[in-house]
Amino acid sequence: MAAQAKTIIDDMREPRLSELQAGALAAAAAHPVTITAESVLEAARAETGLSDFGDPGFRVRLETWVASIDAETDLTALARAGTYADMVRFAANRLRVEDAIARHPEILDIVIDRPLIVAGLPRSGTTYLQNFLGADDRLRSLPYWEALRPVPAGPDETGDPATDPRYAKAAEAWAQMDAMLPYVKAVHPFDPDHISEDIELQCIDFGSYYLEWGVPNHVWTDYYWNTDQTPVYRYMKRVLQVLTWFKGPNRWLLKCPQHMEQLPALKTVFPDATFVINHRDPIGSIASAVTSLAYSSRVRVDRVDPGALAAYWIPRYEKLLRACVRDRDAIPESQSEDVYFHELLADPMGIVARIYAKAGLPIDDRLRGRWQAFLQDNQRGKHGALDNDLRRDFGLDPAEVRRRFQFYFDRFPVQVEVK
Repeated sequence: MAAQAKTIIDDMREPRLSELQAGALAAAAAHPVTITAESVLEAARAETGLSDFGDPGFRVRLETWVASIDAETDLTALARAGTYADMVRFAANRLRVEDAIARHPEILDIVIDRPLIVAGLPRSGTTYLQNFLGADDRLRSLPYWEALRPVPAGPDETGDPATDPRYAKAAEAWAQMDAMLPYVKAVHPFDPDHISEDIELQCIDFGSYYLEWGVPNHVWTDYYWNTDQTPVYRYMKRVLQVLTWFKGPNRWLLKCPQHMEQLPALKTVFPDATFVINHRDPIGSIASAVTSLAYSSRVRVDRVDPGALAAYWIPRYEKLLRACVRDRDAIPESQSEDVYFHELLADPMGIVARIYAKAGLPIDDRLRGRWQAFLQDNQRGKHGALDNDLRRDFGLDPAEVRRRFQFYFDRFPVQVEVK
């Protein structure tokens, strides 16, 4: 198959807005939202008819989210409205989680058995690997439509994608996002069937690094780094128990790049897990991430500043990778497998065989056939690809940036990609 031409975002600094983008920005500006912690909680109560949020410890995190949004004065009204809607959704999901447990306390007796947990840099193949592994129906994974609203809110929300209105809502939301920002799918598709990161479940406790991807400032980041994230992971496990009660099995496939910097917390909460840690040249990952963020910024901020994005995310990557290097040996070799991006691209079946050996999962011909079908249907670049160039778009020398990550190359045999 001939290599597909990559798309260059040639209006990154001075976006040429589409009619849809301009209209959405104008409509949001005409109806700005005021965000407070109490307005979020009240909207969630009104949506669900419920009032018990459970352990109130999440409220300080919710208030810090609000402070982070307020600190980012350049956010568009559209971005504020979208973030507010997400916050209400997370709070409403929390109410439904606590309601399910109150009605069925036996949920908390469910064992989350030896999960497979994929960690790794953004854009290092974690999404690809997770969806590959998700072809195994012995593992419980979380499709995006279910991740958005994990607890059924009524008898019509049956869990069957053919009839569940949650699926239709997710499909509609994805169609709107695709129309608004059509290059997003080249980076990370959000179609309803796509297996989601479990970060959506951490957000129900208003934890994780989720907020940074939309509101990159240090108010939330400083709080996050100075606060033990173990309670957030414990709450995520609580949500997994609820989800398992509605539909098993109880052996989960989880994934989030953030896990790379939270290995001790994960090991505490999921002591019998198998950890899969993806590695890639940080420069390739950074270039991809900041390019996609700069592209989507045209509807998120009043003035797109690619340099500021790079200035935020390069040291943020360094913190993530230093945490991984520091904590990697906390995970026993018998429970972990390091996966390198170039090896995953060259031999995905071999990589998966290594992971399954560590996890104690047998592989049969039926599963091999499902994996082969996935490979055939999900070739790299299926949705196109963006041309990520740190020199052209960010004025950065890749070799110079790479020097600050020498500690990572010293620890892991990562292949240099970007010269």
